[in-house]
Amino acid sequence: MTSHVELLSNGLRQLELQQSETNLGSNNHDGGDPQSKNDPAPDNESLLASSSANASPPSPPQVREGYGFRGVSGTSTPLTVPTRAIEGNRALPDPNGLGWPAKSTVSRLNETTPDRAAREKMMVSAVRTILECIGEDPNREGLLKTPERFAQAMMWMTRGYEERLADVINDAVFAEDHDEMVLVREIDISSLCEHHLVPFTGKVAIAYIPNQLVLGLSKLARIAETFSRRLQVQERLTKQIAIAVQEAIKPRGVAVVMEATHMCMTMRGVQKPGSITVTSCMLGCFRTQQKTREEFLTLIKR
Repeated sequence: MTSHVELLSNGLRQLELQQSETNLGSNNHDGGDPQSKNDPAPDNESLLASSSANASPPSPPQVREGYGFRGVSGTSTPLTVPTRAIEGNRALPDPNGLGWPAKSTVSRLNETTPDRAAREKMMVSAVRTILECIGEDPNREGLLKTPERFAQAMMWMTRGYEERLADVINDAVFAEDHDEMVLVREIDISSLCEHHLVPFTGKVAIAYIPNQLVLGLSKLARIAETFSRRLQVQERLTKQIAIAVQEAIKPRGVAVVMEATHMCMTMRGVQKPGSITVTSCMLGCFRTQQKTREEFLTLIKR
């Protein structure tokens, strides 16, 4: 019995020795661990350099052309600039004082009388083409003057492209030791949806909490009018009004709520008369302080 145990033990020892030799040979083989015992371990700097070399290059910052108070770098818009940047006064108006100028806004602002006549002439020709394309006769009596009327009406309904914010506010900023909410509500607005060029109409409420400066009450309505007289979407219009007030007097906070009915939803497409779209923009203490925000929302519901 003892001899069988000894034979079994000797056999196990031989197997262990063979397994050890096999593992040692594989570790020293070229296809094994590339890190040999004599090679120094890589330091943190080497690992970091290797990781940086293999990492993909950072993507460039997204630049949105068209609308936007420009940041210091000249690339930010209200759709990309963080709220803290706006509240930290790092967002600056465009050099021409227009606030979110589009591609041709500056040329329209600075155009002469002949330039305006040429612009309207182009619009008249385009409207005649549209009338022909829908199957009408632009030369019949009822439509004979329609292209001219449309061109003049369109220039009037988009006159916000010709207005500078500085001219709209017109130095109506006053030093006043008032630190409670200022609210103007039920301001009627009419604008054109930029997707279908049909109207949307509604009301807007604008509130702010002064920081040593107050703005003439009528200027809140004029700011809303200026931005609504451009091709718009309601979400952007709401934010533009809020940021314009923020830029004008640097208050502790600004709140804007807009309710509107969109003809692109009521007379075409889904055709849902009576539907109302509500948008809001809260800056400063209206965003960070719940009680201030609740007070504003309660006041506009009365």
